[in-house]
Amino acid sequence: MNKFTVHLLLIGSVIAAVGGVVGFIILFLPDFNIYWLILSPIIIAFYEAPAVLLYWLYKKHKNKLD
Repeated sequence: MNKFTVHLLLIGSVIAAVGGVVGFIILFLPDFNIYWLILSPIIIAFYEAPAVLLYWLYKKHKNKLD
């Protein structure tokens, strides 16, 4: 991978992280109760999984470039 593609992975991970938080807020905030409060860490983890994957790929490919 070239440098530009590696930096696109970083940008994609940031966008996925923000999108995950916004998606969680949009879907669960209007009907928020104690059950959602208990389950929210698990739900947020599922929404943030694509961002973690993209960031892991970024770190892996960045280390190969250096």
